[in-house]
Amino acid sequence: MSIHEEARRLLKLFEFDEKRTNGMAVRTLLSLLNLREGDTWDQATNNRIGVRGLMDWMRNNLDFPIAENSRETIRREVLHQFVAAAFCEHNDDDPDRPTNSSKNVYRVSPNALSVIRMYSGSNDDTSSEFRIALEEYLAYAPSLVELQREERRMAKIPVRMPSNEIAYINPGGQNKLIKSMVEEFCPRFAPGGQVLYIGDADSKTSNYNKELLSSLGINLDMHGKMPDLVVYQKDKNWLFLMEAVTTHGPVNPLRKKDLESLFGGSEAGIVYVSCFPNRQVLRSHLMDIAWETEVWLESDPTHMIHFNGSRFMGPYES
Repeated sequence: MSIHEEARRLLKLFEFDEKRTNGMAVRTLLSLLNLREGDTWDQATNNRIGVRGLMDWMRNNLDFPIAENSRETIRREVLHQFVAAAFCEHNDDDPDRPTNSSKNVYRVSPNALSVIRMYSGSNDDTSSEFRIALEEYLAYAPSLVELQREERRMAKIPVRMPSNEIAYINPGGQNKLIKSMVEEFCPRFAPGGQVLYIGDADSKTSNYNKELLSSLGINLDMHGKMPDLVVYQKDKNWLFLMEAVTTHGPVNPLRKKDLESLFGGSEAGIVYVSCFPNRQVLRSHLMDIAWETEVWLESDPTHMIHFNGSRFMGPYES
């Protein structure tokens, strides 16, 4: 097995993802450790080195004609992830060094180096001293896979459900408005309600209570155009079908008919709600809103607008 193949296997053992075990990552690791073909892993060192030095090592010692424009590839696609996983240290000699300084340096962390020096490169390391040291290292150092999972979660929008649980939806689009619909509309106008479905472009089924919908006589075709939010208020036996209107339209007569067809088997009374960020957005859709539906504004969360004819007509107490 060549030292390049051994290095790739080593990176996988350190739980780096596929992109951080490719050829560039392998050559970067060998350069950080000052290793070349024929060397053994106990010869590894962790001298501080800049990206220019890494590229020179690849050319002079790994016989790889790396292009000058590869600096950012090494920095962004390899070193950044090595540092994020605490596998490497960046400017440990001067943490205040400017990021655009030509003196930026990297080195494999001392803890990682001590494990690497025990690596034999063979396939029989599972019961070796190396394996024990690796397991101890991984118990305290975050793997890149775990970091990426957490970064993905941090990028999502947390939504506090009526049950006080936290659900996560993707950022962008109408999802900011959907968050307000759950956190602001539901406590006021559907107290005690259960969220049965949240529309999310990346995952239509991650927040979907199929069992409760089925108990209400609803068996949905997920290929149909679902509303953005479905909430069930048990004490009134009401089912709220809610649309978040940012770029797409409100509950107009055609959309209402589609929803009636989609939720036609419902044993609960259906309430249709078009939700808007503010009055300005509402104004541009005013002519489209169907009768016998409701309108809610994120900007005025304590009030509702009823497109319900004479049902709510009457004087208000002053």
